[in-house]
Amino acid sequence: MTALLRVSSLQAGYGKVEVLHGISLEVDEGRMVAIVGPNGAGKTTLLSAIMGLLPRIGGQVLYCDQPAGATETLVASGAVLVPERRALFTDMSVEDNLLLGAYARHRAGNHATLSTMREVFTIFPRLQERRRQLAGTLSGGERQMLALGRALMARPRLLLLDEPSLGLAPLLVRAIFRVLTDLRDRGLSILLVEQNVRAALQVSDYGYVLEMGAIVAQGHANVLAEDTRVIATYLGHRR
Repeated sequence: MTALLRVSSLQAGYGKVEVLHGISLEVDEGRMVAIVGPNGAGKTTLLSAIMGLLPRIGGQVLYCDQPAGATETLVASGAVLVPERRALFTDMSVEDNLLLGAYARHRAGNHATLSTMREVFTIFPRLQERRRQLAGTLSGGERQMLALGRALMARPRLLLLDEPSLGLAPLLVRAIFRVLTDLRDRGLSILLVEQNVRAALQVSDYGYVLEMGAIVAQGHANVLAEDTRVIATYLGHRR
């Protein structure tokens, strides 16, 4: 496997407060990698540092074997972040939110946005039904679909997801993870940050456990799901 994203000894934080302490991880082409851990572990900070939204104090982030630059450069080269709170334009329609997702492609001269939108509507038929509706009037599940659909409009090579199951009913969580599995099977690389450890490890190829800004365990997802410490701490029972 070829590593699309390689993070080495990454340190980052807020002001003088260091939150991440020497994080190293890889995301191979066409694989889904989960970052799991409790609230306050540094998961969102990690995604922000990778995407250049937060200054990196030390270490290195390589994307496509090149040092990761500014956020705009990463987005233009195919790395797209779906933030925890979805960051939708609530007073704009579903369709206009999707079109904004293709802005970087359009600016670069690629105007095939309508065909991409048709693909998004195939993945999320509900969005086609709601295409003229204001994003602020959508349900929680529909907002998550829109956030994912907007990211897919950029035709990403790497999708970074921050808590996609947050606030969703179990049925919707399963539906979202089925979509992610299908996207991975189509060749999209995914870095998934999740508190729902069981669901994340079920769909991922590899996993890292993050606690207090440091990686405390890692391994193939099915092996990690059998780790006694992971079971006792995150899966709610012992073996």
